[in-house]
Amino acid sequence: MKTIIFLAIGGTAGTLLRYWLSVLVQSTSKGTLPIGTFTVNMLGCFLFGAVWSLAEGRIVLSPHMRLLILVGFMGAFTTFSTFAFESGSLLRETQFTAAIINILAQNVVGIIVLLAGIALGRAI
Repeated sequence: MKTIIFLAIGGTAGTLLRYWLSVLVQSTSKGTLPIGTFTVNMLGCFLFGAVWSLAEGRIVLSPHMRLLILVGFMGAFTTFSTFAFESGSLLRETQFTAAIINILAQNVVGIIVLLAGIALGRAI
């Protein structure tokens, strides 16, 4: 039961922050790219890498705190389904260039910022 509570707390916080940040960033964009989702996913990749790296080396996190942060919060904060939906929508709307940019950028930049987060976590 304790595990479920930790997951629920992390998931709720991650969901609320994802929604707020995505809407805020998207509202400042004038283009067709889903920059709100991109921003949230890239920040999520970076934070996941940093927290995971810190938890592996310098900061002791209990199993429940790892669940709360890495599975609950980060799992709810980043969103592959929204990325897939927005990419599919761009394709359906025949915005092929925007779709390709979105698909490539989210995957390539996501891996790069994950590795940057790991490097930061190890450097701290």
